[in-house]
Amino acid sequence: MDDQVVLKHLLDLEAEAAALVDEAQAESDRRITEGEKQNRAHYDEAYAREAGSLEAAYVQNIAAVKEDYQKQLEACREDLEKTPLDSAAFNSLAEKNLLVGFPPIKEQ
Repeated sequence: MDDQVVLKHLLDLEAEAAALVDEAQAESDRRITEGEKQNRAHYDEAYAREAGSLEAAYVQNIAAVKEDYQKQLEACREDLEKTPLDSAAFNSLAEKNLLVGFPPIKEQ
């Protein structure tokens, strides 16, 4: 009978140890899940902050490029308006370069 008591005691200890292991595993899973949630929240916050910063810089750069483009376009227009037209020289150059190798056009 003493053997049965010892065996029952050992089985009870084994069941208690298994329950402790299951409880420890559940606690470990809970802590891992909580840590993952905290890490994800931290990552999302940092990502949103950096993305917002980059977006603001992008908007500023686009505005600066557009402004520079408008200034350059206006300067080009002003230069073109100031340039005198020499139609005779243009027509002579166009005729010389565009009609190379073609027979002269005969009027009908």
